[in-house]
Amino acid sequence: MLGQNLVRRRLDGSLSLHQIVEVEAYTQDDPASHAYRGPSKRSAIMFGPPGHAYVYFIYGMYHCLNAVTELDGVAGAVLIRAVKGKNLDGPGKLCRELDIDLSHNGLALFDAKSPLYIAPGEAAAESDILATARIGISKAQDRLWRYIVKSDANARQIRADKRSR
Repeated sequence: MLGQNLVRRRLDGSLSLHQIVEVEAYTQDDPASHAYRGPSKRSAIMFGPPGHAYVYFIYGMYHCLNAVTELDGVAGAVLIRAVKGKNLDGPGKLCRELDIDLSHNGLALFDAKSPLYIAPGEAAAESDILATARIGISKAQDRLWRYIVKSDANARQIRADKRSR
């Protein structure tokens, strides 16, 4: 998904295009996944066909957007953590910026008529991808399933360094 474009269609019909630069993976056998204990009202979408949005609400204030990735019946999703050019430090702030909420849960992410979809972009070169431990979780922290476009990670770190001065 790195390098692909997250597209948000607004109510007025305008589109905003955002290149995906940071993601995290979650699978059914992953204790950090919402699907780990099987289907629930919250996680049922993760067990459905790939290509749909799984949006959930956390900490009483943030929504998070995932793309369901596995075959129908097998849970798995990729959390979209950051897009290029947005100085946002987390998936919740990303969803706030793009007005993504629970009404987007279950949307087909490869339907260009959808209010939210993923469009082809330029895939990140393997040499430009950094794999790290996932953040913000308390289980399975050893899995290197957070993927970041290195050049964008460097740019975000430079911006963060300037803010801290």
